[in-house]
Parts: sequence; structure tokens; C-alpha cells
Amino acid sequence: MNQQHSWVASANGHPDFPLQNLPLGIFIPSAGRARAGVAIGDSILDLHALLATGLLQGDAASAVQACEGGHLNGFFALGRPARIALRERLTALLAEGSEARPVVQGCLHVASACEMALPARVGDYTDFYVGIEHAKNVGKLFRPDNPLLPNYKYVPIGYHGRASTLRPSGTQVRRPKGQTLPAGQQEPSFGPCARLDFELELGIWIGRGNAMGEGIPIDQADEHVAGYCLLNDWSARDVQAWEYQPLGPFLSKSFITSLSPWVVTAEALAPFRCAQAPRPEGDPRPLPYLWHGPDQAGGALDIELEVLLQTASMRELGLAPQRVTLSNSRSMYWTVAQLVAHHSVNGCQLQPGDLFGSGTLSGAQPGQFGSLLEMTEGGKNPLTLASGEVRRFLEDGDEVILRARCAAPGQVPIGFGECRGRVVAAL
Repeated sequence: MNQQHSWVASANGHPDFPLQNLPLGIFIPSAGRARAGVAIGDSILDLHALLATGLLQGDAASAVQACEGGHLNGFFALGRPARIALRERLTALLAEGSEARPVVQGCLHVASACEMALPARVGDYTDFYVGIEHAKNVGKLFRPDNPLLPNYKYVPIGYHGRASTLRPSGTQVRRPKGQTLPAGQQEPSFGPCARLDFELELGIWIGRGNAMGEGIPIDQADEHVAGYCLLNDWSARDVQAWEYQPLGPFLSKSFITSLSPWVVTAEALAPFRCAQAPRPEGDPRPLPYLWHGPDQAGGALDIELEVLLQTASMRELGLAPQRVTLSNSRSMYWTVAQLVAHHSVNGCQLQPGDLFGSGTLSGAQPGQFGSLLEMTEGGKNPLTLASGEVRRFLEDGDEVILRARCAAPGQVPIGFGECRGRVVAAL
């Protein structure tokens, strides 16, 4: 249990960034260049300014030096020892009663006055499909009698996404154009997507990589995960329906993917790890390369996930965003360690700063669905908002906000910050 307080007053009781979190990111101050920082309450601690004070030594200093250049790839590559060293030193410097307070205080920036960038240069982005409730809900729309394909419970399903259009929270979401096949027509038409959707996902940042040709054993997979974020895998459902066979998503997913900018480290999430949900009776046991007893006993994460929606009309009326989803990461059918082991088992090289998406994390009940596709049953049953408006899919001016929070008995709750995106009209 860690109930320690910080001399940064806004950190104490902060919904996302108390002393017990200390997520890392890349920020741009009002006058300056992109640099590494740590979120603490309503402030950002400038790690490069802190390094210049001489208060960081050894592995903690090396960790910050690896962040030069405005990205965290070098820091990710150092692995767990560097993260722990930096975390322990920052906790001591920011804790209530720290004698270094006068010096450290000079390294703080007001978070609201800074711009956030992507934390890392992403070489490759892979989106998985491990939310089994989402897979079943979507499968029922197309295959009512057989929603899950036979391979789902044997192999973590994924596809290679587009890294070039990953963007930090707050970036506008331009409505994409593409080919669609309208109902009753024999030939496709081209134009703006009419069935734009969001997907509630976790992002997983890869730390240390592996050599090409050498897989990562599942009992070592945790050592290759640097941290987590929120991810919105925006989806053009009408484009997707026309293009996805036989090779899966393409233009329906590659126009933008939004990320929350702070990397919540694996160490900060350690108190919120839990047992993987038991597989239903009759489900196959994973193949040996995907099975590790300790991972099943404590490799899952208990993260409450939330989606809020605010329309243009709601903003004009002064109405707050409306919660439309409350879900949890425990709906993941495969653990993160299983994703790492599977992705690399064929010799695929993972590199520091690679990103995984979990796939949409829905619960089993209404109110827990992570996409409008599920909420509206493909647009058949529109969602009614508090403003009186209805939504089958997203309209121009709609803003989607993802949030996440971890809580456990005896632990200080932590959060991820927000992942926002507002839809604007197609060009």
C-alpha cells in the first residue's frame, strides 16, 4: 500500500496523476521544443530541466538522457531497470517533505499551457481483437448462429495497422472518403463515410525488442512491455463492410488512430494486476507457447474504461459530455504477455516504440459496449442522448472522449488522462 502524498498539491486526490502514477510523455512548452516530461497533478515535470539540476544520477540520469530528441524510444529500449530507477528517484523528489522541492519546483510547467505529442516514433502498429464480448457482439450481426470463427479461441487475432496516421489526443478526426456498397446496389459508390464509429481500446507500448528470428517466450514477455495508453481505433463501418474480405481492414481503419499522450508504466499498473478470467468450460487450452501459469494467475489488468460523447448541439447548450459506455479491460480473452509471445513466435522483430492495440473492449451487457456498431446493432436501434438527439453513427461535430481509471483496496487510484477526438467534415 502506498498512500504517500506529494508537495505538488494538485497531485493529491487527482483523478489521473497522483504521485503513485508518474506517467511519461513528450510535451511542448509554450516556448520551447519537444521534451520528455512526467505528469504530476495539473503539472508536467520537465525531465531534461531536472537532469540539468544534478538531482538525477546513475540509471535515473541515463533514463532521461535516453529521451533526447523528443521521443521515448531510447528510454523504452532500456527496459525495466531504468524505469524503476527513474520512478523511485522521481517519487522521492516529489514526495511531501522532499528537501529538493525548491529546485524541482522550478522544473514544473502548467500542463494546460503545454501541447502534447506522441510519446514515441512508432515503427509498427498492430491491432488485435482480444475483446471477446466485442467479437461476439459483432459476430452476431453477421453470423447469428456462429458469432466466433473457429480460430478465435486458439490464436490472438490481429492485423497490421498504419503507424503514419497515429495521432495524439485532441487531433481532429477528418471524416474519411472511400468506396461503399449501399444496400440494394450491385456496384460500389465513392464518397464520405456515412457510418463513422469509435472503438474503445487499450494501447500497449513495446519496450525492449527482440532479434529477428528469435521469439519472445511468454515467461519473458512482461519484460518487453513499457507501458499503456488509451487508443481510439476510428472505423468507417460502411467502407469496412465492402473492403474487409478476404484480407481484413484496410482504408476503413487507416485514416486516423487517436492515442492518449501519457504512457502509464507497467510499474504504476502493478497494483492493479489480477488473475485472467477463467476460460469457459469447453474452451480449448492455449497451445504451450501461449500458456504460462503465473501469467494466468496475475497477468490481466483491472482497468475501468469509459466512453463519453458530446455533440455540437450539446456544447452549444452547455451540456456536459454524456457517458455512453462503462467497460473494463478484464474482458480481454488473451493477456498482453500472450500477445507479445504470439506476435514474435514466428521470428517477427518487435522494436522499442512499437504499438499494439487491444481491440475493442466491450462488456457483455448494454451500457458496456465499446462501439456504436454494437450499441445500435449496426444502426438498427439508435442511441438516444440526453439532449434528445439520436445517433446511429457519429456525425460531424461529435466529440468522443475515452477515459480509464484503476482502483483497488488500499491503493491510491490512478488514471490515464483523456483520449479525445472531434469529427470534422470530409474535404
